Amino acid sequence: MSVRVARAAWARDWGAGCRRGVSNFPLPPSGAVNVAELLRDATAAEEGPREAAARRRPPGQCSVLLFPGQGSQVVGMGRGLLGYPRVRELYAAARSVLGYDLLELSLHGPQEALDRTVHCQPAVFVASLAAVEKLHHLQPAVIENCVAAAGFSVGEFAALVFAGAMEFSEGLRAVKIRAEAMQEASEAVPSGMLSVLGQPQSKFTFACLEAREHCKTLGIENPVCEVASYLFPDCRVISGHLEALRFLRKNSSKYHFRRTKMLPVSGGFHTRLMEPALEPLAQVLKSVAVKEPLVAVHSNVDGNRYRHPKHIRKLLAQQVVSPVKWEQTMHAVYGRRKGTGFPETFEVGPGKQLGSILKSCNLQAWRSYGHVEVLEDPEHLAPALQEGG
Repeated sequence: MSVRVARAAWARDWGAGCRRGVSNFPLPPSGAVNVAELLRDATAAEEGPREAAARRRPPGQCSVLLFPGQGSQVVGMGRGLLGYPRVRELYAAARSVLGYDLLELSLHGPQEALDRTVHCQPAVFVASLAAVEKLHHLQPAVIENCVAAAGFSVGEFAALVFAGAMEFSEGLRAVKIRAEAMQEASEAVPSGMLSVLGQPQSKFTFACLEAREHCKTLGIENPVCEVASYLFPDCRVISGHLEALRFLRKNSSKYHFRRTKMLPVSGGFHTRLMEPALEPLAQVLKSVAVKEPLVAVHSNVDGNRYRHPKHIRKLLAQQVVSPVKWEQTMHAVYGRRKGTGFPETFEVGPGKQLGSILKSCNLQAWRSYGHVEVLEDPEHLAPALQEGG
């Protein structure tokens, strides 16, 4: 059994995990295997370190998967996935874990319900892994030759499940607790997130400082306003008290901001406003069986790849109060010597935001980008895989 063949059957692993965790889910078929263990054994026995195996494969024959995060959700997501093997089983397993019909909410909304943190994080997580099922069906070589994955915020959980670091049911349970805790924290303080497209002379740090001072004049104690995501050069997401974000929008020209836009999220994520969510998330992560990822997965906290299970648990908890260093992650994933080719990249999940960000971070890497459609996907209207360049 080669590493390539073992990775191609990755979906059986989430199936076995769900069946163990959900009493009314059917037993696995005779002969089903734990692909994570199989891949781990095959890697050690046949190919040695994964890095060496990846170096032997030409970059153009490798692939990278990117998993989107909260804010990418849209009513109708999942409709373009239901015709592919195991997707309905995936949503059935999710219903058992969550206690409500996630597929119905994803397909029919309403949007305001789907946008709630408690719902959209599980919805994006499951839709992303369902998109991997579709990609595996249409282009199995992409899954077989995957060498790295990264996920934006909650997307990091989906990336880790795909990479075999945790089982689907346990990963979804952790996402559920995370979403509930972040929803509760966001309701405690009127807060939000503001996407800011700047320019080289933009003064992000100074702008946040003045926004905090403005909040103090309004009687807000210990105001929060800080960079919560580094997207691409001169583009940031600023998170904090709503009054601070309103101040920034009103005074955007002073700080050389070209464009600002409020994001469809319910709180000031990736700041200390989310500190109440730390303990619930840390506790649930202690109960999750975390393994070493089978492909490189990069952390939002520092952009570096995870090394061992304790590292994963620590940084997944830290992530909710730390800025998402996505620009740094893209440099870590795609940095290479001049003249070296780039892997194929596929965004798996709703939206194409990560593709747009990749284009601004690394145009050459983006030329090999594709998106797996999760909305309506009739053959006569659009290809299943939409190329970015």
